[in-house]
Formats: sequence, structure tokens, C-alpha cells
Amino acid sequence: MQWNLHFHKSDVSLWADRYIQNNKDQKRENEIERQISPKVREHGFYTKEEFLAVCEWKSRRPEKFYAKNDEDFIQEITRIALSSRHERLRIEILRVLEGVDWPTASALLHFGSKDRYPILDFRALSSLSISPPPPYTFDFWMEYVETCRHLADELKVDMRTLDRALWQFSKKSDKGKHSDDESKRC
Repeated sequence: MQWNLHFHKSDVSLWADRYIQNNKDQKRENEIERQISPKVREHGFYTKEEFLAVCEWKSRRPEKFYAKNDEDFIQEITRIALSSRHERLRIEILRVLEGVDWPTASALLHFGSKDRYPILDFRALSSLSISPPPPYTFDFWMEYVETCRHLADELKVDMRTLDRALWQFSKKSDKGKHSDDESKRC
């Protein structure tokens, strides 16, 4: 794949700042970043409440499926995902949870792992010249992770800043092509 950033590299902070200014759900995101993420990283798994907060932030559409997951099952699956050294196991085991597919699994890794993971999102992919996105596979996921890690290192920004910039640039570039619900974080 050809991963090409659609905005000038020096503008990453500008786009990330615009994301923060225009995010209607910033309070919830701040809670995830400042309260949930540190707790998850400390104890090495998600509680059901933490799991639901991140999943519903990423996409509200499958929330009835997220709620079907048992507390113990969530803790065990996320403990495996966050502690494994095997990248494929990390992402794919999360997909065993009801309602969780590649994008939501990526958000769980993004906020819960000590390692750096981008959030898989059609908007972020579009900002990297991948539109429409191909069917998600492990190989595609790893190429995306490596691309984003390299880009974050090159730009000297954290993964959260890069994710915000990629998402906001695409949202602004679309100028209303997608409805608000669809543009959330899918």
C-alpha cells in the first residue's frame, strides 16, 4: 500500500488542536485519557465499565452487543490482549468480544496498551491516502500500525496527537460528505 499523508507534516499539531476544539464529545474523551487509560494500564485489563466507555466512544451503534459481554470475560480477554507479545493475538482476541471488530479493538489497544497503537478509522486512513479502506486483515492492521508509529516518531508526536490530526483533517476535507453519526469514530 502507498501511505501518503494528505497534509504537510508540520501541520500535525494544528490539525490535532482543531480536533480538540471541534470535538463535541471532548469531556468523554478526556475521561478516557485521564482516568480510564491509566487505570487499565496499571491493572492490565479493562473492567466492564471501562470497556463500555471506550467502546461506546468509538462507536455507539453496537452498544447493545457490548453490554452482552460478561465482566469476567471482558477482564480475561483484555488481560490477554494487553499482556501478549504476539501482535496478532493482541488485536484478534479482542474481536471475540460481542460488538468488537477491528476499529473498536484498535481503540481498546490505543487507550489500554503501554505500546503505541493507532485507532483504525476510515477518516484516519483517508488522511493517509487509503480510501475507501480495503477489507481489514491482520497484515493490513500491522502495516497501518507500523506506518503510524514511524510517522509519529518522525513528527515527534504521541500516537494520540497523530490520531487526532488524521481524523480531523479527513473530517474537514469531507465537508459534510458523511452524516454526524457516521463520522463519529468508525
